[in-house]
Amino acid sequence: MSNPNPAVRIKTLKIDGRDVGAREDETILEVARENGIRIPTLCAFEGLSTVGACRLCLVEIKGWSRLVPACVTRVEEGIEVIANSERLQRHRRLIVELLLAERNHVCSVCVANGHCELQDLAVELGITRVRVPYRYPRFAVDASHPRFVVDHNRCVLCNRCVRVCDEVEGAHTWDVMGRGVDSTVITDLNQPWGASESCTSCGKCVHVCPTGALSEKQNLAGASLKRRQFLPYLQLMREARR
Repeated sequence: MSNPNPAVRIKTLKIDGRDVGAREDETILEVARENGIRIPTLCAFEGLSTVGACRLCLVEIKGWSRLVPACVTRVEEGIEVIANSERLQRHRRLIVELLLAERNHVCSVCVANGHCELQDLAVELGITRVRVPYRYPRFAVDASHPRFVVDHNRCVLCNRCVRVCDEVEGAHTWDVMGRGVDSTVITDLNQPWGASESCTSCGKCVHVCPTGALSEKQNLAGASLKRRQFLPYLQLMREARR
Protein backbone atom coordinates (compact mmCIF):
# COMPACT_ATOMS: atom_id res chain seq x y z
CA MET A 1 0.00 0.00 0.00
CA SER A 2 1.09 3.59 -0.61
CA ASN A 3 2.21 5.74 2.26
CA PRO A 4 1.16 9.39 1.81
CA ASN A 5 2.84 10.35 5.06
CA PRO A 6 6.49 9.23 5.19
CA ALA A 7 6.57 9.97 8.93
CA VAL A 8 4.15 7.08 9.47
CA ARG A 9 5.87 3.73 9.14
CA ILE A 10 4.43 0.77 7.24
CA LYS A 11 3.95 -2.57 8.97
CA THR A 12 3.70 -5.93 7.24
CA LEU A 13 1.58 -8.71 8.69
CA LYS A 14 -0.62 -11.66 7.76
CA ILE A 15 -4.40 -11.91 8.11
CA ASP A 16 -5.84 -15.36 7.45
CA GLY A 17 -2.66 -16.28 5.61
CA ARG A 18 -2.66 -13.20 3.36
CA ASP A 19 0.28 -10.80 3.36
CA VAL A 20 -0.94 -7.25 3.92
CA GLY A 21 0.63 -3.88 4.58
CA ALA A 22 -0.69 -1.26 6.95
CA ARG A 23 0.19 2.06 8.48
CA GLU A 24 1.38 1.74 12.06
CA ASP A 25 -1.58 3.82 13.29
CA GLU A 26 -4.18 1.47 11.81
CA THR A 27 -6.12 -1.19 13.68
CA ILE A 28 -6.46 -4.81 12.62
CA LEU A 29 -10.12 -4.20 11.80
CA GLU A 30 -9.32 -1.28 9.50
CA VAL A 31 -6.68 -3.27 7.66
CA ALA A 32 -8.98 -6.27 7.32
CA ARG A 33 -11.73 -4.12 5.82
CA GLU A 34 -9.30 -2.47 3.41
CA ASN A 35 -8.35 -5.94 2.16
CA GLY A 36 -11.87 -7.34 1.95
CA ILE A 37 -11.49 -9.65 4.96
CA ARG A 38 -14.72 -10.00 6.92
CA ILE A 39 -14.61 -9.41 10.69
CA PRO A 40 -18.09 -8.97 12.19
CA THR A 41 -18.84 -6.05 14.51
CA LEU A 42 -21.78 -4.26 16.06
CA CYS A 43 -20.32 -1.38 18.06
CA ALA A 44 -17.77 -0.25 15.47
CA PHE A 45 -18.85 2.45 13.03
CA GLU A 46 -16.49 4.09 10.58
CA GLY A 47 -15.87 7.71 11.54
CA LEU A 48 -16.67 7.28 15.23
CA SER A 49 -14.34 6.50 18.10
CA THR A 50 -13.87 2.84 19.02
CA VAL A 51 -14.99 1.38 22.33
CA GLY A 52 -14.58 -2.38 21.89
CA ALA A 53 -17.97 -2.98 23.49
CA CYS A 54 -19.51 -5.87 21.54
CA ARG A 55 -16.43 -8.14 21.38
CA LEU A 56 -17.63 -9.69 18.14
CA CYS A 57 -14.43 -8.62 16.40
CA LEU A 58 -12.11 -10.66 18.63
CA VAL A 59 -9.35 -12.33 16.62
CA GLU A 60 -6.52 -14.74 17.29
CA ILE A 61 -2.87 -13.76 16.95
CA LYS A 62 -0.36 -16.58 16.69
CA GLY A 63 1.85 -16.74 19.77
CA TRP A 64 -0.53 -14.65 21.89
CA SER A 65 -2.34 -16.36 24.74
CA ARG A 66 -5.54 -14.33 24.52
CA LEU A 67 -8.03 -13.14 21.94
CA VAL A 68 -7.86 -9.42 21.15
CA PRO A 69 -10.49 -7.00 19.79
CA ALA A 70 -9.57 -6.10 16.23
CA CYS A 71 -11.25 -2.67 16.43
CA VAL A 72 -8.85 -1.30 19.07
CA THR A 73 -5.71 -3.37 18.50
CA ARG A 74 -3.02 -1.63 16.44
CA VAL A 75 -1.08 -3.59 13.86
CA GLU A 76 2.40 -4.81 14.72
CA GLU A 77 5.23 -5.90 12.48
CA GLY A 78 5.18 -9.58 11.58
CA ILE A 79 2.08 -10.66 13.50
CA GLU A 80 -0.11 -13.41 12.07
CA VAL A 81 -3.78 -12.71 12.61
CA ILE A 82 -6.51 -15.34 12.39
CA ALA A 83 -9.76 -13.52 11.72
CA ASN A 84 -11.93 -16.54 10.96
CA SER A 85 -11.68 -19.92 12.65
CA GLU A 86 -14.06 -22.41 14.19
CA ARG A 87 -13.03 -21.18 17.64
CA LEU A 88 -13.90 -17.60 16.71
CA GLN A 89 -17.17 -18.65 15.06
CA ARG A 90 -18.24 -20.45 18.25
CA HIS A 91 -17.32 -17.38 20.26
CA ARG A 92 -19.28 -15.05 17.97
CA ARG A 93 -22.33 -17.32 17.91
CA LEU A 94 -22.42 -17.31 21.70
CA ILE A 95 -22.17 -13.51 21.85
CA VAL A 96 -25.06 -13.06 19.41
CA GLU A 97 -27.14 -15.62 21.31
CA LEU A 98 -26.50 -13.74 24.56
CA LEU A 99 -27.51 -10.46 22.91
CA LEU A 100 -30.72 -12.05 21.61
CA ALA A 101 -31.53 -13.48 25.04
CA GLU A 102 -30.72 -10.35 27.04
CA ARG A 103 -33.49 -8.18 25.57
CA ASN A 104 -36.67 -8.84 23.60
CA HIS A 105 -35.57 -9.23 19.98
CA VAL A 106 -38.61 -10.65 18.21
CA CYS A 107 -37.82 -10.09 14.55
CA SER A 108 -41.34 -10.75 13.26
CA VAL A 109 -42.75 -7.71 15.08
CA CYS A 110 -39.71 -5.44 14.89
CA VAL A 111 -39.65 -2.31 12.70
CA ALA A 112 -36.08 -3.14 11.66
CA ASN A 113 -36.92 -6.63 10.40
CA GLY A 114 -34.85 -7.13 7.25
CA HIS A 115 -32.65 -4.12 7.98
CA CYS A 116 -31.10 -5.13 11.31
CA GLU A 117 -27.40 -5.82 11.80
CA LEU A 118 -28.05 -8.17 14.73
CA GLN A 119 -30.46 -10.17 12.59
CA ASP A 120 -27.94 -10.25 9.74
CA LEU A 121 -25.25 -11.55 12.11
CA ALA A 122 -27.55 -14.30 13.38
CA VAL A 123 -28.16 -15.43 9.79
CA GLU A 124 -24.46 -15.18 8.88
CA LEU A 125 -23.44 -17.27 11.89
CA GLY A 126 -26.14 -19.88 11.30
CA ILE A 127 -28.01 -19.27 14.54
CA THR A 128 -31.33 -21.10 14.45
CA ARG A 129 -32.00 -21.18 18.18
CA VAL A 130 -30.79 -19.56 21.38
CA ARG A 131 -29.24 -22.02 23.82
CA VAL A 132 -29.27 -19.76 26.88
CA PRO A 133 -32.32 -18.76 28.96
CA TYR A 134 -34.14 -15.62 27.87
CA ARG A 135 -34.29 -12.86 30.46
CA TYR A 136 -37.55 -11.34 29.14
CA PRO A 137 -36.97 -7.88 30.64
CA ARG A 138 -39.69 -5.25 30.39
CA PHE A 139 -38.08 -2.07 29.22
CA ALA A 140 -40.03 1.06 28.47
CA VAL A 141 -40.76 2.41 25.00
CA ASP A 142 -40.29 6.19 24.90
CA ALA A 143 -42.40 7.80 22.17
CA SER A 144 -42.41 11.27 23.71
CA HIS A 145 -40.28 12.77 20.92
CA PRO A 146 -42.36 14.21 18.05
CA ARG A 147 -40.25 12.44 15.39
CA PHE A 148 -38.49 9.47 16.98
CA VAL A 149 -39.04 6.47 19.26
CA VAL A 150 -36.62 4.63 21.51
CA ASP A 151 -37.42 1.00 22.36
CA HIS A 152 -34.97 -0.18 24.99
CA ASN A 153 -36.06 -3.77 24.39
CA ARG A 154 -34.15 -3.68 21.08
CA CYS A 155 -31.00 -1.98 22.36
CA VAL A 156 -27.68 -3.87 22.28
CA LEU A 157 -25.73 -1.12 24.09
CA CYS A 158 -23.38 -0.54 21.16
CA ASN A 159 -23.05 3.14 22.20
CA ARG A 160 -23.19 4.32 18.58
CA CYS A 161 -25.95 6.80 19.46
CA VAL A 162 -23.90 8.17 22.37
CA ARG A 163 -20.78 8.62 20.26
CA VAL A 164 -22.41 10.14 17.17
CA CYS A 165 -24.37 12.61 19.29
CA ASP A 166 -21.24 13.67 21.15
CA GLU A 167 -18.55 13.46 18.47
CA VAL A 168 -20.46 14.59 15.38
CA GLU A 169 -23.47 16.60 16.53
CA GLY A 170 -21.80 17.92 19.69
CA ALA A 171 -25.02 17.77 21.70
CA HIS A 172 -24.19 14.84 24.03
CA THR A 173 -27.88 14.17 24.55
CA TRP A 174 -27.31 10.43 24.95
CA ASP A 175 -25.40 8.60 27.66
CA VAL A 176 -25.45 5.27 29.49
CA MET A 177 -26.94 4.73 32.93
CA GLY A 178 -26.53 1.70 35.18
CA ARG A 179 -24.18 -1.25 35.11
CA GLY A 180 -24.21 -4.76 33.66
CA VAL A 181 -27.60 -6.08 32.56
CA ASP A 182 -29.27 -3.00 34.08
CA SER A 183 -27.46 -0.61 31.72
CA THR A 184 -29.64 1.54 29.47
CA VAL A 185 -29.06 4.47 27.17
CA ILE A 186 -30.67 7.66 28.42
CA THR A 187 -31.31 11.19 27.21
CA ASP A 188 -30.01 14.02 29.38
CA LEU A 189 -30.38 13.08 33.07
CA ASN A 190 -32.76 10.21 32.32
CA GLN A 191 -35.46 12.54 31.04
CA PRO A 192 -38.02 11.52 28.41
CA TRP A 193 -36.59 12.05 24.93
CA GLY A 194 -39.32 14.53 24.10
CA ALA A 195 -38.40 16.65 27.14
CA SER A 196 -34.71 16.83 26.26
CA GLU A 197 -33.38 20.39 26.04
CA SER A 198 -30.13 19.33 24.36
CA CYS A 199 -31.56 17.19 21.52
CA THR A 200 -31.32 18.89 18.12
CA SER A 201 -33.67 16.36 16.46
CA CYS A 202 -31.02 15.77 13.80
CA GLY A 203 -31.66 12.02 13.61
CA LYS A 204 -28.00 10.96 13.54
CA CYS A 205 -28.51 8.61 16.48
CA VAL A 206 -31.41 6.92 14.69
CA HIS A 207 -29.49 6.35 11.49
CA VAL A 208 -26.44 4.76 13.13
CA CYS A 209 -28.47 2.41 15.35
CA PRO A 210 -27.78 -1.20 14.24
CA THR A 211 -31.14 -2.54 15.46
CA GLY A 212 -34.68 -1.23 15.89
CA ALA A 213 -33.96 0.45 19.20
CA LEU A 214 -34.08 3.92 17.66
CA SER A 215 -36.51 4.54 14.83
CA GLU A 216 -38.51 7.22 13.09
CA LYS A 217 -42.23 7.30 13.82
CA GLN A 218 -43.02 7.52 10.11
CA ASN A 219 -41.38 4.09 9.66
CA LEU A 220 -43.18 2.28 12.46
CA ALA A 221 -45.72 0.82 10.04
CA GLY A 222 -43.07 -0.47 7.66
CA ALA A 223 -39.42 -1.24 7.23
CA SER A 224 -37.10 1.08 9.11
CA LEU A 225 -34.30 1.33 6.57
CA LYS A 226 -31.35 3.13 8.09
CA ARG A 227 -30.04 5.92 5.87
CA ARG A 228 -26.45 5.69 7.03
CA GLN A 229 -25.22 7.23 3.81
CA PHE A 230 -26.39 10.60 5.11
CA LEU A 231 -23.19 10.71 7.17
CA PRO A 232 -20.56 10.68 4.41
CA TYR A 233 -18.46 13.24 6.21
CA LEU A 234 -17.75 10.81 9.05
CA GLN A 235 -15.10 9.20 6.90
CA LEU A 236 -13.62 12.61 6.09
CA MET A 237 -13.44 13.44 9.79
CA ARG A 238 -11.76 10.13 10.47
CA GLU A 239 -9.11 10.81 7.85
CA ALA A 240 -8.58 14.34 9.15
CA ARG A 241 -7.75 13.02 12.62
CA ARG A 242 -4.81 10.99 11.28
